[in-house]
Formats: sequence, C-alpha cells, structure tokens
Amino acid sequence: MASRRGIMSHQMKEEIAKELGFYDTVQQEGWGGIRARDAGNMVKRAIEIAEQSMQEKGRP
Repeated sequence: MASRRGIMSHQMKEEIAKELGFYDTVQQEGWGGIRARDAGNMVKRAIEIAEQSMQEKGRP
C-alpha cells in the first residue's frame, strides 16, 4: 500500500481543531482519537478556507 502525504499543514490542522472545539481530544488521544464527524467537519472547514483564499487572490 502506498503511503499518503498529508495536504494540510500540522499548524492548520491544529488551528481548525481549536476553532471547532476538539483540540483537547487531539492533545490527549492524538488525531486517531477524534470522531469521524469531527474529521469531516475539519475537512469541510479547510475547503471553506481554501475557497475564501482563492476568491481573495482573484480580486484586484
């Protein structure tokens, strides 16, 4: 099985986890301890941030 490279930086993942309120779980149990719903919400938030960034770059 090929290894997968993470796309989000560690810092970005931590910031989103803090924003969404499950960073304490990450600190105590690691990333494997978060719920699937939290992981999904984290991905959704990362996509929102990326879309906002792309829109801002498109503006003169």
